[in-house]
Amino acid sequence: MAQTASGPADLTRQIKPLSQPTPAPTASASPAATPTAAPQTLAPAPTLHWTQGDAQALLVAIKGIGSEGLFPKDYEPEALSAAIVKGEGEALDEIATRLFTWVAEDLRDGRTPMPARVQWFAVDPDQDVNPTVLILASALEKHDVKGALAALLPTHPDYAALKAALPKATTQKQAALIRANMDRWRWLARDLGTQYLLTNVPEQMLRITVRNKIISTYKVIVGKPGKTATPQLAETVEGVIFNPTWTVPQSIVVGEGLGARLVNSPAKAAAEGYKVTKAADGTIYVVQQPGDGNSLGRMKLDMPNEHAIFLHDTPNRNLFNLPARALSHGCVRVERATELAMTMAILGAGMTPDDAVAAHTSKVYTKVPMTKTFPVYLTYFTVARDVTGTLRSFTDIYNRDAPVLASFAQPRQLHTTQRKSTEAIIKLDNPL
Repeated sequence: MAQTASGPADLTRQIKPLSQPTPAPTASASPAATPTAAPQTLAPAPTLHWTQGDAQALLVAIKGIGSEGLFPKDYEPEALSAAIVKGEGEALDEIATRLFTWVAEDLRDGRTPMPARVQWFAVDPDQDVNPTVLILASALEKHDVKGALAALLPTHPDYAALKAALPKATTQKQAALIRANMDRWRWLARDLGTQYLLTNVPEQMLRITVRNKIISTYKVIVGKPGKTATPQLAETVEGVIFNPTWTVPQSIVVGEGLGARLVNSPAKAAAEGYKVTKAADGTIYVVQQPGDGNSLGRMKLDMPNEHAIFLHDTPNRNLFNLPARALSHGCVRVERATELAMTMAILGAGMTPDDAVAAHTSKVYTKVPMTKTFPVYLTYFTVARDVTGTLRSFTDIYNRDAPVLASFAQPRQLHTTQRKSTEAIIKLDNPL
């Protein structure tokens, strides 16, 4: 079990899975291109006519927004109330449109400014799928401001569990951490999909989820703190690789003399499980062949991303017995990885169990392309339900809570066009 910080009693109770409607399948977000210029403030929504009844419904929503982990004061309830008293007209239209936009953006995309989302590269598609102008127009056309805002809330049961825990928090610190983690759910797609993989890095656990029910869980080894910390991603598994090869990085081939030692001894290289080639320019390439001793183990999930981060097996399976498993160079090593690979091949590629077993036992490199969309989320929650359904606190292993908490202590900031962290992408020579 992952290390945890001591938490309040109400955060360590057992929570039963909540009944949720089956979500429609969604494709995982594709990372947007890194902006070439500084992010700009989002263009305001067009000002539409507000009836006093719709404006009053917005005021009620703002006054009750604390239940969603946000602060009513951020949305100027006094100013809106004064405009309602003065009656319908341009002044009410302007302030109601502006404040509705702020509330909708924060419920849909999160309140935390992008610079405070450290190593957050999981691009949220919600503002593309459900743009503010359409939310606003629908709310006023149907005279249903409450429903329009409620439809923006995350559908994941963990968000509901945090929301239920918020009024039971006994200290300001507990409440602040719950709010921060509620906001992290808003940074992701509102609906994660019918089936997906999710790793909570602080928990150091992975789960396969189908229709919001966990069907299997695995311990994982995540990146060491510092430059090797695992970034937060929303990607798509494109294939399951049984018996992968591993191209040894040049830091080992050259830096540790592996290439020079093996290049003229093909028999020795083969005996040690390597294939060595020398290019015309003199560069030596060493590829570790499939087998139990392969550094990637017997399985790798192919999930192309600019960080070269993926999920894979490991020959050092004894490390999964450790309570603290932030030990890798950024990639996520998975306990019982062969079982995971077979499950993914069956669920996402339509393989029969017998064919999946055959692919594994062949000991031959075999890539099985996915035929169904299978998102994978590498997330960071320090208060969340664990794999048993218990809401609890997890150690903030990368110290990523502080900037989120600090942003909540400051006035709300206007949203910008920035969609992910602008920090440098650390593509390590050794991804293990």
